[in-house]
Amino acid sequence: MARAFLLIMDSFGIGGAPDAAAYCDAGANTLGHIADACLSGRVTGRSGPLTLPTLDSLGLGMAARGSTDTNVVLSAGTQVTGAWGIGVEVSKGKDTPSGHWELAGVPVPFDWAYFPNTSPAFPPELIAALCQAAHLPGILGDCHASGTEIIAQLGEAHIRTGKPIVYTSADSVMQIAAHEQSFGLERLYDLCQTARKLLNATPGKPVGRVIARPFVGSSAADFTRTGNRRDYAVPPPEPTILDRAKTAGRAVIAIGKISDIYAGSGVTHAIKASGNAALFDATLEAQANAPDDALVITNFVDFDMLYGHRRDVAGYAAALEAFDRRLPEFIAAMQPGDLAIITADHGCDPTWPGTDHTRENVPILAFGPNVTAGRIGKRGFADVGETLARHIRLPAGRHGQPW
Repeated sequence: MARAFLLIMDSFGIGGAPDAAAYCDAGANTLGHIADACLSGRVTGRSGPLTLPTLDSLGLGMAARGSTDTNVVLSAGTQVTGAWGIGVEVSKGKDTPSGHWELAGVPVPFDWAYFPNTSPAFPPELIAALCQAAHLPGILGDCHASGTEIIAQLGEAHIRTGKPIVYTSADSVMQIAAHEQSFGLERLYDLCQTARKLLNATPGKPVGRVIARPFVGSSAADFTRTGNRRDYAVPPPEPTILDRAKTAGRAVIAIGKISDIYAGSGVTHAIKASGNAALFDATLEAQANAPDDALVITNFVDFDMLYGHRRDVAGYAAALEAFDRRLPEFIAAMQPGDLAIITADHGCDPTWPGTDHTRENVPILAFGPNVTAGRIGKRGFADVGETLARHIRLPAGRHGQPW
């Protein structure tokens, strides 16, 4: 029996990307800076060092040291039982699709389109076409913004006027926020699909995603984004390991926002869940029921969405420790022939200026009943996909080499 599991800790970088300076991220280090802040006692709302004994036993500390040549203490000392390495992205940008697609064996060979940090940020003809197609009285926002901040600023005006909040960031993305009740959740989804079609028809570089950002509440004091987010991504430029597995008749179980990120391509079972705890529960259920040769992929979004972008060091640290405490459940339930890899798609250093992703290396932690512990070195993201593909007996892809 051979099954493959890919657990993506969204935004969990370990510093040291060779080209970080080109992205104004030289020195960014998500794990290292969180660990340093916890150790120094500078984190409001928590005390004590960052403690990740299970991840450390799989090789996280070794990978972090290999990435930055600095020591990161994550436990009292434990024997490494996993195969550990350092993932180095070759795709351009630091977007979610780039990292995920490359992890699935398909590096991104093109530049993304980005919206300028101006006001307005979007081309007037695009917004005019969107308003006409969706019968909107106009939009609010039209700028770079933090999602939680712009909802607090403009949410009441949105409810009063019926104009959706449209904003962007340093990523290749158009985000549309709307109130679930006053605007309507399905109407928001329809609006995002309309925006996706308009962007697809626009000549030039592609925009990676349109993201629906629904929220609830009655005023700025209590507006809260819900778990009904949806991502509308362009499809990968060639077949990923998901497509190859589905074509070969394998079960491809996509948990969280995975199906959205791959535009549904190659997915046989899409499972939605909100929050890392629910995502872990769904992963354990899939682990219990996945058939032979299945591929299971989960994106643990809270690290990025709730803590990285919001520059919440204490929250990120607590989420890492909560994830670490649950990992023994997954490890104990592994069956003979199972292979699991924990990795990330980019960084999002909560100590770094701004609110955007950071260009970083990521950990690669491979484990399972038949995995030989040790160093696998610096690897391209696509090596992860090819290693999983070989494990479930798929033909080799065009990019990456299994270890």
